[in-house]
Amino acid sequence: MTQQLKAFMKENIPVVEKRMNELVEEITAPEILKEAMLYSLNAGGKRVRPLFVLAVMNHFNVKDDAAYTVGAVIEMIHTYSLIHDDLPSMDNDDYRRGKLTNHKVYGDAFATLAGDALNTIAFGILARMEQVEAEKRLELIDKLSVAAGAEGMVGGQILDIEGESKQLTLEELEKVHVNKTGAILRFSIESGAILAGASEAEKAILVEYAHHIGLCFQIQDDILDIVGTTEQLGKTAGKDIASDKSTYPALLTLDGAKEKLHAHYQLAIEALEKLPSESNLLKEFAEYIVHRNK
Repeated sequence: MTQQLKAFMKENIPVVEKRMNELVEEITAPEILKEAMLYSLNAGGKRVRPLFVLAVMNHFNVKDDAAYTVGAVIEMIHTYSLIHDDLPSMDNDDYRRGKLTNHKVYGDAFATLAGDALNTIAFGILARMEQVEAEKRLELIDKLSVAAGAEGMVGGQILDIEGESKQLTLEELEKVHVNKTGAILRFSIESGAILAGASEAEKAILVEYAHHIGLCFQIQDDILDIVGTTEQLGKTAGKDIASDKSTYPALLTLDGAKEKLHAHYQLAIEALEKLPSESNLLKEFAEYIVHRNK
């Protein structure tokens, strides 16, 4: 990781995390529900998605405090999906980010409701960002509803469940992950472009970049599930094999998955080169995702 990227993360992650906590603390809700929501929100994580919002803003030299709110909202949606994904009826995991999963601490019912609350609060927060013009708020809400819902992440989760104990083709596997993992990453990048007032042509280039970054993220996840340890990953290593899921290494071999990872990385960089100005920070993020070890 470059010094520039380290400095960017060090500066912005605490602000995003402070904003997440403030947004939950200020709602009127049962304290146990807020506690369960904050337990998973504050369990750690790379905060890649909110950082992408800010990195795109940085590319366009636009500073807007609303970017931290949008980043916090995205992390809420991501965290809700992890809480539900870990439930016994889904992946049935005991650990997430090195800590007991939400349902192991609060029980299945409260964990489910904590996820529900994080999901629904997100849209209200976007709607109430009065410093952002109404047209942009509507666009953000619309695109997040697609990215997080049946046409995006939730639909991808269904495809992932249906794909268990089956031999998926590479095309089918990519469809799972373009939706399950890639849709929210894509929204993170696109939301930064919306807030920054990017042109439609610039948005299209960034969506292309996001498509390949999303696949890079998932391929590296699949690789780490094989080569990483539970302690390193903060979650159960080898879970994909145990669950009999189709993965990139299973389809392409470990070396083949690494080649595919590099190919999507190259396509992401090529997309960025179409932008009118240099995008060093976004290039560094692409490299970070490819080389991350957890």
